[in-house]
Amino acid sequence: MKPYLKRAWAEVSLDKLKKNISIIRSLNSPGTDIMAVVKADAYGHGYERVVCCLAEECGIKYFAVSNLDEAIAVREYCPEAEILILGYTPPEYAHEISEYNIIQGVVSTEYAEDLCRNSPGTVRCHVKIDTGMGRIGLRYDRPEDCAREIADMTKIERLSVEGIYTHFAVADSDSPDNIAYTDKQERFIIDTYDALADMGIRLPHLHFMNSAATCYRNSSRSTLSRAGIIIYGLHPDVSLEIPEGLEPVMELKAVISQVKTVPAGTCISYGRTFTAPEEMRVATVTIGYADGYSRLLSSKGEILVHGKRCRIVGRVCMDQLMIDVSGVPEAKSGDIVTLIGRDGDEMITADDLASVYGTIGYEVVCGISKRVPRIYFES
Repeated sequence: MKPYLKRAWAEVSLDKLKKNISIIRSLNSPGTDIMAVVKADAYGHGYERVVCCLAEECGIKYFAVSNLDEAIAVREYCPEAEILILGYTPPEYAHEISEYNIIQGVVSTEYAEDLCRNSPGTVRCHVKIDTGMGRIGLRYDRPEDCAREIADMTKIERLSVEGIYTHFAVADSDSPDNIAYTDKQERFIIDTYDALADMGIRLPHLHFMNSAATCYRNSSRSTLSRAGIIIYGLHPDVSLEIPEGLEPVMELKAVISQVKTVPAGTCISYGRTFTAPEEMRVATVTIGYADGYSRLLSSKGEILVHGKRCRIVGRVCMDQLMIDVSGVPEAKSGDIVTLIGRDGDEMITADDLASVYGTIGYEVVCGISKRVPRIYFES
C-alpha cells in the first residue's frame, strides 16, 4: 500500500466475493442463473474490479444496474454481458439503450412506445410488474389482465419483450403476515407468466428473487436470482441469518494520527457533547463523515484498536474522530484501526454500524465516499 493511501481506505477481498458467489450458486436451482446487482458502484465496493471479477472469474453473465450510465460503465468491461437497467431511462436516450445492447426495465405501454419512438434500433426490455411494492410497474388486480397488456406490448414495433419481473417488499421477514404477502406477490407474477404462455407467448425470463428470496424462499420458477447485498456478504435483514459461509467483502481502515492524555473535565470535539469523566487517553483517527462514516455514530460507535473495542467520544467530524484508548496502552500514532472488519477476535460489520444509528447495512457500504480508496486483495 502506498504511504499516501494510509489515511482512510477500504479493503475489498475478491476471494471472499468469489466464495460468496459460489455459495449463492449452490442455493439456486439448476435452471436459475445469478443476476449480480452492481448498482451504486457495486454497493460501494467499486464496480470496475467487482464486475470484472464476477464476469471473468465467477462466470456471471447477467448484471443489474440502476441507470444508463451504470449500464454503459459495465458494458465497457463486459462486452458480452446481459445488462438490465432496473430504473428509469429518459426516452430521449433510448438510442443508447439500443446502441449498447442494454435491456431496459419497462413500466408501462406508454413508456415502451416512447422508448421505441426515440430509437432507430430494437429496444430490448423486461416488463416490471408491481405486485405489491407500490413503486414502479404495471399494476393489476388480475394476472390475466396484466398478461393482456404485456401481450399488446409484444406487438410494438422495435420492442423486444424478453422477460417479466417484480420486486418483493418483505421477503426478508419471517412474520406470518409478511410471508403471506410475499406468497401473494409470487403467485401473481407466476400466474401472469403462465397466462402469457397460454396465449402462446413464452418469454425467456421470469424473475422475482431478490437477495432475501434467494436466501429464504428460493424458487425454481425464477430464471434469475437478482443477488445484491448477499454478494457482498451482508444481511438483507439483520434479524435473519444468512447462509453459512457468506462473508463481508469489505473492510474499512484508518490510522491514528495522535494520542494524548487529557485530564478529567476536558471537552472533546464540536458542541462539547462529551466531557472526560476522568483522566483518559484519547486517540484521533483519520476518518470522518465526509468519508462516509456517519456523524450519527458520535459517542456511540466503536472502533477496533489492537483487537480491542474503543468507543468514539464526542462528535464525528468531517475528516476526523476521537476514540477512548485508555484500555489500549500500546495504541500510538500511525497504528491502523478497523472501523468495519475483523481485528483479532473482534469484528464489526456494516450491519453492526447500521444497527447503532437505525439504518441498514446497504446504506453504510453505499455511503463510503469516493475519496476513500478501494484496495483489492486476491490470492
